[in-house]
Amino acid sequence: MKQSSDHLSDVLAICRAERAVTASFSLRAPWALASEGVPGAMVRIAQGQPYWLQVQGQAPLQVMPGDLVLLPLGSPHVIASDLALAPVPFARMIERFAQGPKDENPLTFEHGGSGPATRIDSVLLWISAHGRHTILNLLPPLLHIPAAQAAPPAMLGSMLQALIEDSLARRAGWRLAAARMGELVLVHVLSNHFATQQHGQGWVRGLADVQIARAMAAIHGRPRHEWSLQALAREAAMSRSRFAEKFKTLVGESPMAYLLQQRMAHAAQQLESGLPLAQVAEDCGYESERVFARAFKRWCGLPPRAYQRSTRALREEFAALR
Repeated sequence: MKQSSDHLSDVLAICRAERAVTASFSLRAPWALASEGVPGAMVRIAQGQPYWLQVQGQAPLQVMPGDLVLLPLGSPHVIASDLALAPVPFARMIERFAQGPKDENPLTFEHGGSGPATRIDSVLLWISAHGRHTILNLLPPLLHIPAAQAAPPAMLGSMLQALIEDSLARRAGWRLAAARMGELVLVHVLSNHFATQQHGQGWVRGLADVQIARAMAAIHGRPRHEWSLQALAREAAMSRSRFAEKFKTLVGESPMAYLLQQRMAHAAQQLESGLPLAQVAEDCGYESERVFARAFKRWCGLPPRAYQRSTRALREEFAALR
């Protein structure tokens, strides 16, 4: 089978949105809202007056109408017409206005004074474990795409606004459409971000090299395969020593370390789906659950069963939007 030359698509294919929560806020100055952070990837677009966004530990950013912002891991943040205002917790607004399960009911509310109006539309996505661990974890806490830089122009904003309008109208199938359209918006935002990186980071630099990209695509396509350094070098059509040196120079880690990262992220995906530990260990090529559990804990800091419990709790919290 002919391999794709679009290796970025091969990598971003693992960013699957499993669920989505949509929201639309009508805000009039003066207003300020604070989020403690949410367990998902948050994408927002605004109309009307510009507003300020400050992610915890970051410099404030003025967001203009039509700009897209992405909080890859839902970091704590404040949005406001004026950051000098004392913010109202999102949790208080949710408690007041939310109706039923929040991934089944779009959240809408009005807030603020009588000044200039800003409308903020957002979608919160629960991304598959593989995508969270191998892509979203590597991103800065905030990505900002000015309206003029969206590629193609205005398309991303139109897609997101159509997603919100569809969910607010509660048309049949809107929950599935929200997850799929949100995923498409996310992929475009990520593609736009990586395309603007002058030197890239880690695997992005690797994808820019034809030979290394072929090996990376092979790993992403078959993470459970019994890859050896020699087999990956053959995929890249290079000698083993030259391949190992070039891979580490570009990606920042050895081919086998990169392979382990992909396998553990794949294992996390399986654990979140509820597969038995023994099956996950076997699929990852480990001779016993105990050996796999030690490797998994070294990778993420939690034993597999504790990881399952923690992500189950995050899934239950997913729609809180606090």
